[in-house]
Amino acid sequence: MSQDILKYDFKEGLPQEIEILEMGPLYAEFEQELTTPHRAEFYQILWFQKGNPTHKVDFIGIDVVPNSVVFVNKNSVQQFDDKIPFDGKVLLFTANFFCKEESDIAFLKSSILFNDLFSIPKVDIPLITNLFEGLFNAIQHESSRPKDDYQADVLRNYLRNILLISERERRTQDFTEVKKGADLDLVMQFKELLEHQFNHEKSVVSYANQMHITKKRLNGATSKILGLTPKKIIDDRIMLESKRLLAHTRESVKEISFSLGFDEPTNFVKYFRKHNLSTPLEFRDSVLF
Repeated sequence: MSQDILKYDFKEGLPQEIEILEMGPLYAEFEQELTTPHRAEFYQILWFQKGNPTHKVDFIGIDVVPNSVVFVNKNSVQQFDDKIPFDGKVLLFTANFFCKEESDIAFLKSSILFNDLFSIPKVDIPLITNLFEGLFNAIQHESSRPKDDYQADVLRNYLRNILLISERERRTQDFTEVKKGADLDLVMQFKELLEHQFNHEKSVVSYANQMHITKKRLNGATSKILGLTPKKIIDDRIMLESKRLLAHTRESVKEISFSLGFDEPTNFVKYFRKHNLSTPLEFRDSVLF
């Protein structure tokens, strides 16, 4: 039987919404929760220091090696390996903590670590392990101090350095660079709108109107940057959420169809079959374990 997608908020009571945890003790205490598909409303930096597990994010298995870092965007569905032992550190932080200025919001929205248009970001860091260790230790030390007027800014600077160093390293490791410009800006704006509206808005024209551009202009931007039409991107996002709900919740096909904005379950079944060559129930049966 499939399980509900567990959803976690950031721990209450911390002086700042940033925290570093050891994977070993965390796994020992919450093994069932971590090895079950779950999602969180905060960003996660997973530094695997030991072991070769397969970490799953949105149906994609990521082959981990020692001293590799996986960056998980908020609200992604992930699942830790329940067969291969591993250890490391987990850095958690919220957008509210990191985003003090408009430039911080823009930084997170454009970061290739959390918004890679082609893959789930994994960065191998054997050459900069000492640098990572120093920054993680600095965050832990600062977090243990009494809260004062400087603490949040100090922690943000350490975190920003981790992200900047990781981005620089990521670009040296089989990374497909997308040229910055108007087309990329439109694609990122479109994807942000889509993330908030896919369950009730499926019209390309509606998104183009919200962006104050024509449907043709939007199509030109997504085709150039991603090689996909806006309609295909919308369909892919709806299908991802459909598969998440079918694979990881007990919701009926009827409930899922209504939550995704379909007027009738039969329309959802037809839509799903068109894009996956199987019915929703056939897909659910194929992924049950």
